[in-house]
Amino acid sequence: MTTSIDSNVLAALWSKEDRGNEAAVKMLGEARKRGNLVVSAPVYSELMAGPLREEAALDAFFAETDIAIEWKIGEDVWREAGKAYGNYAQRRISSGGQFPKRILADFVIGAHALLCGHTLLTLDKRRYAAAFPTLTIVSD
Repeated sequence: MTTSIDSNVLAALWSKEDRGNEAAVKMLGEARKRGNLVVSAPVYSELMAGPLREEAALDAFFAETDIAIEWKIGEDVWREAGKAYGNYAQRRISSGGQFPKRILADFVIGAHALLCGHTLLTLDKRRYAAAFPTLTIVSD
């Protein structure tokens, strides 16, 4: 089984002060036992804003941990992400909320995991489950 990792798991892993740090360590260890680990291109890009923001440091981390980066994202993923984002925006507006607060990258990450048949490892299960009800999600 392949597990796709959300940015928030790796961000929590890299910060001992993050309240999700212990959960991230545990979840990643368990996911590693089940099979391969990957991140999609949007996750890599989001992590550029984090503590390992230099490309060389990110590349070294992924090489050392044997986490693959899936750079190519097909048209089907973009279409699925757009549908899920549109549905989210409608739910938010219909419930009396303002314009969407979440960014498109989250929906691309979810659509990528779903359409590739991966399990998604995230600290944000509720939001991904609402957007992708058939996606297998592992969370703390």
